[in-house]
Amino acid sequence: MPPDTDRSAGALVSIFRGGLPTDRGTSAACSTGAPVARAACCRFFCGKGPARSLLSTPAESVHRDAGVVVLRAQSRTRSARCPGCGRRSGRIHGRYERRLADVPLGRLPVVIVVLTRRFKCLTAECSSVTFAEQIPGLTRPHARYTPVLRDLLGSVAQALAGRPGARLARRLGMTAAKDILLRLLRTTVLTGPGPVRVLGIDDFALLKGHTYATLLVDLETRRPIGREAAPVARWLAGHPEVQIICRDRASAYAEAARTAAPQAVQVADAWHLWNNLAKAVEKTVTSHDDCLRTTHQAKHQPGDPQPPAEPDGMLDVRGRPRQIVATIRERHRGPQELLTQGRSLRGISRDLDLDYYAVRRYSRTANVDELLVKVTQRRTLLDDYVRDQGFSGDRSVVNSHVRLLKQGTITAPPPPALPKPRRALRWIMTRPERLRSKEAVGLKEIRAACPELDAAVGHVRAFAVLMHEHRGEDLNEWIEQVRQHDLPALRQFANGLLHDRDAVVAGLSSTWSSGQVEGQVTRVKLIKRAGYGRAKLDLLRTRILLRL
Repeated sequence: MPPDTDRSAGALVSIFRGGLPTDRGTSAACSTGAPVARAACCRFFCGKGPARSLLSTPAESVHRDAGVVVLRAQSRTRSARCPGCGRRSGRIHGRYERRLADVPLGRLPVVIVVLTRRFKCLTAECSSVTFAEQIPGLTRPHARYTPVLRDLLGSVAQALAGRPGARLARRLGMTAAKDILLRLLRTTVLTGPGPVRVLGIDDFALLKGHTYATLLVDLETRRPIGREAAPVARWLAGHPEVQIICRDRASAYAEAARTAAPQAVQVADAWHLWNNLAKAVEKTVTSHDDCLRTTHQAKHQPGDPQPPAEPDGMLDVRGRPRQIVATIRERHRGPQELLTQGRSLRGISRDLDLDYYAVRRYSRTANVDELLVKVTQRRTLLDDYVRDQGFSGDRSVVNSHVRLLKQGTITAPPPPALPKPRRALRWIMTRPERLRSKEAVGLKEIRAACPELDAAVGHVRAFAVLMHEHRGEDLNEWIEQVRQHDLPALRQFANGLLHDRDAVVAGLSSTWSSGQVEGQVTRVKLIKRAGYGRAKLDLLRTRILLRL
């Protein structure tokens, strides 16, 4: 529980000298002398805090009515201060009951009924003829919730807004309609940002393809400080303390920062640099697709037809050795080799972890073909199936028909498919040590097939070194190396870096980036989708700037 909530809750009920009801409607005395039930809630409600002076406000009764805990109380003070002139008055004009909803006790709603007095102001010039007394820490003018409950409902509204917040509040024992939650959210006082030294800028769509707004984030405190639709230059002109501006490569933001904040260092986001490089590499791979296709077809020619497999039971339909045949050959070889060394049958059984009788059978059979005769002529799934169909002939008849099925030509497996540009791009942009073995082989074939793509891979890895080791000062050398090769897309990318050279060098050298801003944009999208497109701009702005 936040500190202010705990303090207010302690002050909330410590002003009442009544007690919480038991199931039978009776109360016991607590440590302060108040007839409060001996339970964990007694320690909660009778906590000591800065509202110790409010103990003079007694509770007349505490009871449960239709599932609601009702506390009745009145103030003991003899006078109250006029909110208009500030003068205290003791002349009572009248009395009325004021009902305040409080935080629930378990799942039970709590209502505090305060007998409130209206006082008459003694100052003739005051605009307030009469005024109602207020209990500090408990009541506010025109409020129907205690400060603690108002703060809790405000937190629910910040997280879930209208209808979802109302459903959650109902489950927690706090009754509040969606309009109340939205009103609490809209009336929340937004504190202005302090001095901003490192600023992150990015845009997001209010209506995709039509209307966009700018999100400003303090990268040191990790908090959004504004959701502005006005030009960024106007905001920067009013905040000369900004020293670093992290942005994407949009020319509008670059021009605004250059004009309104010349003292700030602009930092181009590293992720956007890498993304722009990936787009240039994709264009390069697509333009050399014919080269890759020709080399791939020449290397992976379809294989020549193979002769039909011998239908002797040793091979399967594809001409591959059957697994059981290979197993019998291996098990026969082991005992025969150990027998030539003079080992006993039991010793061989122990060493090879085979059954003694199996070892004896293998040792008595000098030729493995004698064992394979039984293996290749063993029962198969076809036996029962053919008999169920009514066949009563000899096994050799079935073998002759199966042999005809095996006499077809066995073709080689099809060659691997040509990698698509997107897949080749992923291989190029991935760190070499993170590539799988097949991917590394595929990339090696691509580099061997096309010298231009081989050069592009080298440029990508060199740029990755600049980013990883923060060597922005070597950018000019990298650009010169790119210009030495016939790679139009990469040359265009390099020329674009020169137009924004200072920001790019700062982005490659600095540890600051727009990663936090991208995360805040994702959060804004979540808030928008949670509102189903029905929230207005003032509500969206409040939920963006407020964070639990």
